[in-house]
Amino acid sequence: QVQLVESGGGLVQPGGSLKLSCAVSGSTSDNYAIGWFRQAPGKKREGVSCIWRTGSHRFYEDSVKGRFTISGDNAKGTVWLEMNSLKVEESAVYYCAAVLSAHKGCYSGAFYDGDLGDEYDVWGQGTQVDVSS
Repeated sequence: QVQLVESGGGLVQPGGSLKLSCAVSGSTSDNYAIGWFRQAPGKKREGVSCIWRTGSHRFYEDSVKGRFTISGDNAKGTVWLEMNSLKVEESAVYYCAAVLSAHKGCYSGAFYDGDLGDEYDVWGQGTQVDVSS
């Protein structure tokens, strides 16, 4: 069974930066993608970014473009999400998730198609990000 473990969350001031990690192990799929999602209390889950295992495709929700960077290292089995210029309203639990068929869950326009998280097969436990002064 594929396992995902997030880390790197914590408390940062508005305008600060944070880098999240997602450790991936036990994958049996050769064409999966990893997505980052976030959910604040009382709010709907939002897609943030995603990357194909090959690294050939990376996509971002519009509000984070230019501020967040997603990257991965297959040899290390790790995907990172670097977040810069963080805003208070971006406080949430951040999750990484795997979709075993990348083209179904990570594509151009994915973040305009509703909750693409429904396409994802395996989820991590989440890591808390608090943006506060």
